[in-house]
Amino acid sequence: MFNISPRGITARSLLVFLLCLALPLMAQARNVIITTPLGDIEIELLEDDAPLTVANFLTYVNDGRYTNAFIHRKVSNFIIQGGGYTFLDGTATAIVSDAPVVNEFKVSNTRGTVAMAKLNDQPDSATNEWFINFGNNSANLDNQNGGFTVFARVTDESMAVVDAINALSTINGGGPFTDLPVINFTPGDELKAEHLMMTAISENQQAGFQMNTGLNDAWFDPDTDGQGFFITVFPDLNVVNLAWFTYDTQLPGNDDSANLGDPGHRWLTALGTIEGNKSVMTVTVASGGLFDTATDIEREQDGTITLTFDDCHSGTIEYDLISINSQGVVPIERVVGDNAALCETLASE
Repeated sequence: MFNISPRGITARSLLVFLLCLALPLMAQARNVIITTPLGDIEIELLEDDAPLTVANFLTYVNDGRYTNAFIHRKVSNFIIQGGGYTFLDGTATAIVSDAPVVNEFKVSNTRGTVAMAKLNDQPDSATNEWFINFGNNSANLDNQNGGFTVFARVTDESMAVVDAINALSTINGGGPFTDLPVINFTPGDELKAEHLMMTAISENQQAGFQMNTGLNDAWFDPDTDGQGFFITVFPDLNVVNLAWFTYDTQLPGNDDSANLGDPGHRWLTALGTIEGNKSVMTVTVASGGLFDTATDIEREQDGTITLTFDDCHSGTIEYDLISINSQGVVPIERVVGDNAALCETLASE
């Protein structure tokens, strides 16, 4: 039987709240895709570190000014640079720039970071040109011109594309194109778009279900009798809390034993950050406690739970409990479903 006192629930709620406050206030990362002939480069925008620079960059993205652009500079093992020029009908044209953005140097120019280019000896002159650091350029770029503002970071999966660009040959096209990377180009041929590292940049609009407060409900495992779940989503904190408990119809005998916790009180809690429709959570085992009785409750961390929702009506719990060396997947459904309509409304926004 599931036994817990009203005082215990209040204490547990306070504990969850304090744990939530202790976790970093993380928003869903905002990512951008740079499409190239060698594959897509996904970058994660660092809005907390360089908010003005990110907003400036997104203005060019959303206005479509990076459409038909190309990477016009590549210095091997140093940087690739783009965002300055478009190429259409055989003509390279400078992208129209807005007013420069204030320098926000904070994050070091290490491998895979994305920063803004600017004029010599003018720290606050960045407009539309950006570059990706091939290697660790911190000793150089962090210590000149006020430091070059890093506003994004290439995802690990996309670094292979960056390295492939680094391997390209370059030609001297004159003017700003003295280090122009090209593909399958023979000197003397007419330079066409197919020879250039053409790019298009767009925000990564992740499709699929996103956790929201409409999931806050009582859930159960339809395949077994006696397992319940309380789920609470905190979108502003980017945190979800789960309680997994048993609810036997009668008290166990004095000689009964359980393979997890106490036979009369089995409760797991789990807490984790939200990543779209999923959360990988740290498990805490709690045992002990009787209804309306001042008894001690024991707590111990024990493994992980991966909570996943594909819609507002059902989900799965994948667990790995260390103390009993037990792994598995449990389906979950709503007990009543009163919040399903709210969940669907929030999911469609």
